[in-house]
Amino acid sequence: MSARLSARFSASLPRSPAPLRAVALALALLALPTWGWAQAIAPQAPAAVSRMGAEASKGQNPQQLRRSLMLQPRIPRQQRAQQPLFLEGGRVEGRTELETTVEGQAVLRRADIVMRADRIHYDQPTDTARAQGQVRVNRAGDVFEGPALELQVDAFQGFFSAPRYRLLKNDAHGQAERIDFLDNDRINIHRSSYTTCQRSDERSWRPAWMLTAKEIRLDNEAGVGVATGAMLRVFGVPVVPLPYLSFPLSDDRKSGLLPATTGGDSVNGTVVSVPYYWNIAPNRDATITPTLMGLRGLELGSEFRYLEPDFRGRARLSVLPDDRLRDGRNRWALGLEHQDRLAREPFPGGLGVTLRVNRVSDNDYWRDFGRNSITQSQRLLGSEGALTWTPPGARWNLSARALAWQTLQSPDTIIPPYDRLPQVTARYADNLPAGMRGQLLAEYTQFQSVSSLTLQPNAQRALLIGTLARTWRDPGYFVTPQLRLHARHYQFDAPLSVSGESSAGVTVPTFSLDSGLILERDTQWFGRSLLQTLEPRAYYVYTPHRAQSQLPNYDSAATDFNFATIFTDGAYAGNDRISDNNLITLGLTSRFQDAANGAQLARLGVAQRLRFADQRVTLTAADLGATDRISDLLVGGSVNWTPQWSTDLTAQYDPRQRLSERATLNARYSPSRYRLVQGAYRFQRDTNRQVDLSWQWPVNDLWGDRGQDQGSGRGLGGDRWYSVGRLNMNLVEKRLIDSIVGLEYDGCCWVGRVLLERLRVGAPTAQTRLLFQIELIGFSRLGDNVLGALRTNIPRYEFLHGQVAPPSRFTRYD
Repeated sequence: MSARLSARFSASLPRSPAPLRAVALALALLALPTWGWAQAIAPQAPAAVSRMGAEASKGQNPQQLRRSLMLQPRIPRQQRAQQPLFLEGGRVEGRTELETTVEGQAVLRRADIVMRADRIHYDQPTDTARAQGQVRVNRAGDVFEGPALELQVDAFQGFFSAPRYRLLKNDAHGQAERIDFLDNDRINIHRSSYTTCQRSDERSWRPAWMLTAKEIRLDNEAGVGVATGAMLRVFGVPVVPLPYLSFPLSDDRKSGLLPATTGGDSVNGTVVSVPYYWNIAPNRDATITPTLMGLRGLELGSEFRYLEPDFRGRARLSVLPDDRLRDGRNRWALGLEHQDRLAREPFPGGLGVTLRVNRVSDNDYWRDFGRNSITQSQRLLGSEGALTWTPPGARWNLSARALAWQTLQSPDTIIPPYDRLPQVTARYADNLPAGMRGQLLAEYTQFQSVSSLTLQPNAQRALLIGTLARTWRDPGYFVTPQLRLHARHYQFDAPLSVSGESSAGVTVPTFSLDSGLILERDTQWFGRSLLQTLEPRAYYVYTPHRAQSQLPNYDSAATDFNFATIFTDGAYAGNDRISDNNLITLGLTSRFQDAANGAQLARLGVAQRLRFADQRVTLTAADLGATDRISDLLVGGSVNWTPQWSTDLTAQYDPRQRLSERATLNARYSPSRYRLVQGAYRFQRDTNRQVDLSWQWPVNDLWGDRGQDQGSGRGLGGDRWYSVGRLNMNLVEKRLIDSIVGLEYDGCCWVGRVLLERLRVGAPTAQTRLLFQIELIGFSRLGDNVLGALRTNIPRYEFLHGQVAPPSRFTRYD
């Protein structure tokens, strides 16, 4: 066939010998809706269509939808080969099923490939296209431009002469002497440049950073780029020669050396870490981190993570042999977390397994290695193993665990908690007749610790708790009476020093009645329609006195006095002390909700206890029980009138002395992304007063340059400074406890960070560090882990260039 047309001409060249089927498919694809779905409806007469719509509305003939292959984010390779090829241009000539030449605004399309040029010659038997003159190829959003191209279209194999390129995933771009397309996912770029800095209109534009290399190999399937014979240039100046370099093309994981971190602090001296990341499998990875500390020596840290359908976990190990600051001692820290569910016989419901191990080499580890260690400055390190089993459909479950503590003493200043070796628990809950709800808990625990420090014997404790409750509930009220029986028995490994007994037991009953009303009304404040609630609540509890103060205490402690505990039936947590009570708690809460969407805009609540008899059960014989007939008054409230402002206040007021015992005030102001100021004031009479202030704010706002919100993880635009920090101050001692102050600079394609950090690691020790980081967007981060410190210490901190959803190929659709 030979054809010469002056008008634009479009031809469909199918790979199969069925041209009619290909043309029909092309016409159908052009008629697809823009959201990627097509309705499968056979052609019918207008009357038949009307009848079909009426029947469908009655559910008799529902319309069915099918997916469009062309609008998928990624077209599968098998389906790509079945797609038709389209050619169009100002002038077309060729021979049937052999070759076609298009000149003048020539365009070739197949699947997610669009090729434009002055002239395109397509050889159908070899599926090869040759393009000359202003060639532009858009392949799933990756764009290549240059003077000449030869390409096998379906296999995407060929070469491009003197091209410019721009990649979709990280918006990197550059130019090269030649590009070789190896397949749909792999390309080699020869004598090329690579950067994520975006070109401006200025003739003198120069990228802030650029990688030049003899060869760059990009593997989109693995998300990895490899450069050989490379040089990193900063503002045109060569700074780092890189004979071999591997870098990510996306946020996906890959094996290789991670950027080295350098820094120093007042405890360890100069610190240099070079992590190696090993992407073992999609569900397993490991990180090995050698760290050189100038004052101590070489530490080797490692972390292994795994994720399977039925189990997951993480193991961490850090070893520092011959610590020069500790007389050549070997230092180490171990952390292990494992969760498993053995869903197989003889446990058809699944046997849950939990393992958690935390151990360090010595008592000084928490102080020497501070908040960056596995222990996170903890002085009580718990290790436990637990088994749980709930049969399918059963109303009961069984659990067993062993818990052991490592107490980091300096010297013996901490009373170690009791190990539980073992603890076995059975629970049962069921609905009973007449709307009753019953629960039963049985537990056996063996407590072990250092008797010379605890000053009481170890013991085995058997515990039984039964609960019976009934709830009447309506939209306007609720009433819940409850009866509980708490029985326990001890067997001591040595006689009690006071009574000489080797065993003891006690049974304590408790009755409680919880009730409340929920009243609503419509109102208006400041022209805003609101729904206001009024929620009075009364909670009565009676527990008779049973002598317990002479018994050892293994797991009980006083609960805090706050809104979470004031409506509970005991003064202690744990099971070794059940306080006697004869009291009623009265509370009143009012909420203001937006009438349009139900969002809570404000809340105010008060609560107070009225005691009818003195409390006689105490934690120790020397303690005094509560005797006040009227407790302190709790007042709390929050206001979220606008999304930008948030405040929360809780106060404890002593009406007898007319003094505030405690108060906590939190406030947050965030008018937009990357603008955040939040503060907290904590007060406890005669004990503590603290102020905590943290922020993230653009410095450019000071001279009126507010920028433009680019979206989450994209910042406010380039050439901008941000101030970040957190200050925690003790007003009683008039000194800073923790302080972090720093600056961030967003240069569009790079971010610079500097941070001064001073953290308290036990009184009176403090650790001071000066941290630096340079982040080359879409390439690498060099320096300290500043982002980790900011995210840990500044709640709601937002990354200037964080992980965002990967762009779709339709972002650059031709």
